Amino acid sequence: MPEINSNSLPPAKMAEKAVNVGSAKVHKATATLIVSGMLAGIFIGFGAIFATTIATGAGDLPFGVAKLLIGLVFCLGLVLVIIGGAELFTGNNLIVIAWLHKQVTASQLLRNWGWVYLGNFAGSVFLAGLVFLSKQYTFSGGALGEKAMAIANSKCGLGFVQAIALGILCNMLVCLAVWVTFSARTVVGKIAALTLPIAGFVAAGFEHSVANMYFIAVGLFIKAGTGAAGYEALTWENFIFKNLLPVTIGNIIGGGVIISGMYWYIFLRDE
Repeated sequence: MPEINSNSLPPAKMAEKAVNVGSAKVHKATATLIVSGMLAGIFIGFGAIFATTIATGAGDLPFGVAKLLIGLVFCLGLVLVIIGGAELFTGNNLIVIAWLHKQVTASQLLRNWGWVYLGNFAGSVFLAGLVFLSKQYTFSGGALGEKAMAIANSKCGLGFVQAIALGILCNMLVCLAVWVTFSARTVVGKIAALTLPIAGFVAAGFEHSVANMYFIAVGLFIKAGTGAAGYEALTWENFIFKNLLPVTIGNIIGGGVIISGMYWYIFLRDE
């Protein structure tokens, strides 16, 4: 077959691969899902650390240039997830393709999401605590810590509907990033494929539930540890109910409903 000998898979074959990948993911042991989820939370957190570091002092650059640079370095997170191997809740929203194709059950899908989400949260908060203990937030005369709290505070100040919409937009791009890696056959190809979709969602200011597990947790730790004032929206209650809950709902709609549903309809419904 021509597509087997080519350097990349065509979209129809990518859809078949998405089904096979999703089917394999739901059969992993619970402990594997949790630990792999923790790794993904840590990996995405590393991307967030990189992005926060670059964002500190980037105000001297034009708005778009600064956002592009921040988005590009954040790609570190998904590169580690895809190439290193880990279970990321937002990427796993693509398992809906396998569910629509009747290769996995609803209970298998929800089981995967639940354990992976728990692992992502544990890994993200663990990394945030470690970063706080390292006192990295004191770098650049404390400017890095101020930037981290400002990012977290702004995320906790979003409106509920706004957070859902930003979550939808985010995971459309994240799942597209994972989707296009199905086409690539090499490490370099996978990295090249995912870079622009991920840089795009970060630069545009969309909301990613797992990234926010780190961004907001580290902001909360810094605020509590330093007694910083002026970040009124930055509370654990707002973290869970004004950001994490609506953003997660949006992520599921964007990746699990829109992207997964459309690709299943285009390539697999006739089967």
